[in-house]
Amino acid sequence: MKKSNYLFIVFILLLAINVYSQQPQQRPKIGLTLSGGGAKGLAHIGILKAIDSAGLKIDYVTGTSMGGVIGGLYAVGYSADTIEKISRTINWDLFLSNQASLRTLYMEEKDEYNKYNVELPWVNHKFRLPSGLLQGQEVWVKLSELFYPVYNQKDFSKFSKPFKCIATDVGTGEAVVLSKGEIASAIRASMAIPSFFTAADIDGKRLIDGGIVRNFPVRDVKEMGADIVIGSNVAGPLLPSDKVQNAIQVLLQVAFFREAADSKEEQKLCNVYVDQPLKGYNMGSFSQAKEIIEKGIERGRELYPVFKRMADSLDAIYGKDTSVAQPLPESKPVIISSYEVNGLVNTSAGFFINTIDLLTNKEYTPLRLTKMVRAAYGTRYYSRITYSLVPQEDGTCKIIFDVTENPLTFFKAGLHYNRFSGIAAIVNFTSRNLLFRNSRSMIAANIGETLRARAEHLQYYGRRKNFSTVMSLQGDRFDISSYNTLKQDGIFKQEFFKADFKAQFSTQRNFTIGLGQRFEYVTNKPKINAAFDYSGNNSFVVGYLFLAQNNLDKTDYPHRGVKLNTVFEWVGTQHPRVDFFINGVPVNKDSITVTGSSYARVLFNMDAYTPFGKRTTAEFQIQAGANFKYGNNIMNEFVVGGLTKQFRNQVSFAGLQEGSIYTPAMMVAQVGLRYEFLSNTFLIGRGNVLFNNFISKSKFYNNPDIMTGYSLTFGYNFALGPLELSLMYNDQSKKLGTYVNIGVPF
Repeated sequence: MKKSNYLFIVFILLLAINVYSQQPQQRPKIGLTLSGGGAKGLAHIGILKAIDSAGLKIDYVTGTSMGGVIGGLYAVGYSADTIEKISRTINWDLFLSNQASLRTLYMEEKDEYNKYNVELPWVNHKFRLPSGLLQGQEVWVKLSELFYPVYNQKDFSKFSKPFKCIATDVGTGEAVVLSKGEIASAIRASMAIPSFFTAADIDGKRLIDGGIVRNFPVRDVKEMGADIVIGSNVAGPLLPSDKVQNAIQVLLQVAFFREAADSKEEQKLCNVYVDQPLKGYNMGSFSQAKEIIEKGIERGRELYPVFKRMADSLDAIYGKDTSVAQPLPESKPVIISSYEVNGLVNTSAGFFINTIDLLTNKEYTPLRLTKMVRAAYGTRYYSRITYSLVPQEDGTCKIIFDVTENPLTFFKAGLHYNRFSGIAAIVNFTSRNLLFRNSRSMIAANIGETLRARAEHLQYYGRRKNFSTVMSLQGDRFDISSYNTLKQDGIFKQEFFKADFKAQFSTQRNFTIGLGQRFEYVTNKPKINAAFDYSGNNSFVVGYLFLAQNNLDKTDYPHRGVKLNTVFEWVGTQHPRVDFFINGVPVNKDSITVTGSSYARVLFNMDAYTPFGKRTTAEFQIQAGANFKYGNNIMNEFVVGGLTKQFRNQVSFAGLQEGSIYTPAMMVAQVGLRYEFLSNTFLIGRGNVLFNNFISKSKFYNNPDIMTGYSLTFGYNFALGPLELSLMYNDQSKKLGTYVNIGVPF
């Protein structure tokens, strides 16, 4: 019986093995690995599109740096087509900068923003050198917005496709596999390229770009359970020694030594290895993002037959895969029931919360949360703001902000050169909360051939800081050429002093209304006598109402938006003390009447920009102003000429040099077309017409009623600011002129 039982058991086992061997095996799992490579990582999108088109189901995803960004989006449920659309519409210049969008700044901050070449913070009683690294605020904000649908999922294995990304621990130099926590923070850590981005702190570790040690994490997708691996690699080989020519290339070369050897081993683990060398592009080629995406799509078309055969073969062997991938969760608004703000020292939680206008037990969408973070960043009190949403038992969320504050005091410096004003160093000391909380105090000077200085104190009030007062003092000294019938005739020195106080209310970040009063004192003194000159001074008090709008997308070479300023003024009784000269000979005062009577004045300035296509922007400008009943008044005329506004009452005009026309009433209408033929390199054509002598006509200046002019400008936006070289032509003078401007004026 024992022997029979034994044989029976063996028979049953053999029968079971035979039956099992005839059953269909489990469908193999497919893993996808996307390498890092900076801008070149956008080529991965084309491979994803080919995989989706072939109907091939991906079960696991790993990625590093930009591969982590693209792979993470794919893992949480975004389709390849949607990722392509997102990548084509991102403003990469803003995305990869330390700059806030100009539209998020308070109106009072816009004119001073991004104006200086160097900004040194004052920390612990000394200036701290800039790190040269990007905090990546816009990177984090955009990632948080994109990954908002999975804000409540802290385990990356629960995504539509389980996901891991790779970072490097600065302390140990070892790879750190990120598979849980805040997905936006994990990806931000994975892409923290040394010498470009600051490190990210996660779970007590300081993390930087995973590409340093594992840029192509195939082993990790195998460990997740992948039987078949598709690997897309956009990282090129190390540069030959003769091609390493600058400090940045040296840093990157050294940083990625170890990774280069690791990548070769990872490639051997791939079943389908996709090499994308992308010659002519590098990690920083984000200005060519659309071209790189197209290159990736071309490569995807080449590989489509491979993916299609793989999908068809798997279906033939294992049957059609009827499982449905978990879709991208719907981006429903969340109710925020409580908050926490960490990292504040110089500002209070109340200031922060009021700035972003957060109200508890209200619904918030991802776009609203993004806008709120940008609103706080736009105050310029903060260098980095991140948040996490923590689900609560009652279905609401607690929002936790982690904040890094800017130092309160900065020394700023820049260089400016203009054909009219000469070369100058511009220096600035700005301190916040120096005299009172919620304030900005500033002293600035233009030191060079032209001397200028300004002191200003800005004080914010109210819960949302949308009411403010500004007190300022300013002094200028210019040497200005005088013209007679559009021909240079002499030079005079103008000195100007202004004391101003205004109160204003901003209904939103891009619009302000207000009123104010200022005192002006002007002196003119000839240096080289002209045919008609005057020497003397004038002083008066001006009361004014104003409204202003500025929704430009950026300061230099904006693509879209409107900047508008309208002022209604009442110029009070004046005190002119003036002597006139003809060919240097004094004129009898009784023969020329100068009045000091008060008068009304209106000014209007508008600059508008509209994009046409990918590289072309249309520019429109209107400048208008009128001094009513101004015939015998003097020293407050509009001064027409020049392409860059620099001094009091100046009206820019393509075709005329500064000071060519003095008029009490004018309007200039200008149309321009700007073409970006290379990254940050422009060709700009402008034409304008000037209308003079309507409403009021000066007794001292005789100008034509209509003038026309044109300019053609080569522009390049570089580290010192805009560099512009222009040719100008005026129909009335029949002269061709030149104009040069480098940097941003005082």
